[in-house]
Amino acid sequence: MFYRKNLPVWERTTRVVAGAAMIACGLLGLQGLPIGYLIAGTGAVAIMTGFIGFCPMCALAGRRLPSP
Repeated sequence: MFYRKNLPVWERTTRVVAGAAMIACGLLGLQGLPIGYLIAGTGAVAIMTGFIGFCPMCALAGRRLPSP
């Protein structure tokens, strides 16, 4: 199934960078704590949506990119 991208390039870049920081903080800053794993998992989802360019929550809210 193909999804139409609903994230602009600047937000995709921000999601990848912020996701990497969340993973680092979750796994290195909060070693062995459940909240650290939760933060790292959230960072992985942020990176994934940044690479794909589609965010399901933004789609539920009706967010779309302008047509070229």
